[in-house]
Amino acid sequence: MLDTDTNAIHPLFAGAPSTTEFKKLRKRIVRYTREAIEQYGMIEQGAHDPDAKPQKWLVCLSGGKDSYTLLAVLYELKWRGLLPVDLLACNLDQGQPGFPATVLPEFLEQMGVPHRIEYKDTYSVVMDKIPAGRTFCSLCSRLRRGNLYRVAREEGCNAVVLGHHRDDILETFFMNLFHGGRLATMPPKLVNEEGDLFVFRPLAHVAEADCEKFARAMNYPIIPCDLCGSQDGLQRQQVKQILDGWESNSPGRRQVMFRSLMNARPSHLLDPKLFDFLGLERKNTESETIFDDIPVLR
Repeated sequence: MLDTDTNAIHPLFAGAPSTTEFKKLRKRIVRYTREAIEQYGMIEQGAHDPDAKPQKWLVCLSGGKDSYTLLAVLYELKWRGLLPVDLLACNLDQGQPGFPATVLPEFLEQMGVPHRIEYKDTYSVVMDKIPAGRTFCSLCSRLRRGNLYRVAREEGCNAVVLGHHRDDILETFFMNLFHGGRLATMPPKLVNEEGDLFVFRPLAHVAEADCEKFARAMNYPIIPCDLCGSQDGLQRQQVKQILDGWESNSPGRRQVMFRSLMNARPSHLLDPKLFDFLGLERKNTESETIFDDIPVLR
């Protein structure tokens, strides 16, 4: 589906294991990413026209396994002529104590990837605003997203691209279900509140385990999140543990649940804004109802 020369790779794949297992893993991730990009219309119509002005995506890098996987796969697709988009990698240095600020710039320089490192001390803001014992994720996420939108506008990008994967999307669904009282999750494609930028999640169909295997096999310099990821008792961690238990008892359960998010039936839910229950009527017939087809009870 992807190519005929399975041995050719982008420099971001330099040093990749030559095992059959890794090649299958790489092709699976690339295939799922390409499918999501096509299925959710992330590439504008006519983008493959050589005279068309190319889209420009701001690829957000945290230094975690997911964002490294995202960057590598997007460049793989672009290198093969399957993604007619200009890519600009961006890391937002949020001023966390001990953050290894040189890791990503050195890596991106070595890989020849155009990038922008933006420094904005949101860490101090979060620590000042959030009471002791409360989780930082919500405020940290809003501050980070606002700064990334600003950078995208300054760089002339039309989309901000995030590394959320299938498991992030599924966990968010259950967090909203258990704690938010709504059926909602991270969409693979949306427009920001200002209406001037797309937000894409091309890894929407990719399993977290595959991202972890890929990044580990590639020996990418992973940067852990010490601000919110180290906090205990987060709702997301609790949901993840529940899903891990279900997956352990019934392998493949995550994928089945994820498919259900792509197979919604508004008429079989209870939201009158999605389905016109008030306007629902029985079939009008003037003839008498015939009961000959009712089976005999035994």
